[in-house]
Amino acid sequence: MLARTGKRLTTRITDHVQEKLQMAADIVGATLNQFVVQAALEKAEKVIESESTIVLTRRESLALLELIENPPPRNEQFLQAQARYQGIKNDASSTAERQA
Repeated sequence: MLARTGKRLTTRITDHVQEKLQMAADIVGATLNQFVVQAALEKAEKVIESESTIVLTRRESLALLELIENPPPRNEQFLQAQARYQGIKNDASSTAERQA
């Protein structure tokens, strides 16, 4: 049974691009639309994964763990930023409570 879809993606491409995409789709036994959607989805997943993952060397990993376990003392800039954040967070919370 085919999945019901309601969204449409339209694009303009050159004859050369269409021929190449169609050739690839034919090789894998898919329609042109199926091939393009699958290829776009695979690329999207790679982009999302690469932007969601941080790769560290062993040295960088150890340095990060050291900072987590033994953070540096909080300086004045940090304390000011923390106070601003708490103020914004409290304002948002108060606004949400009034609207509820």
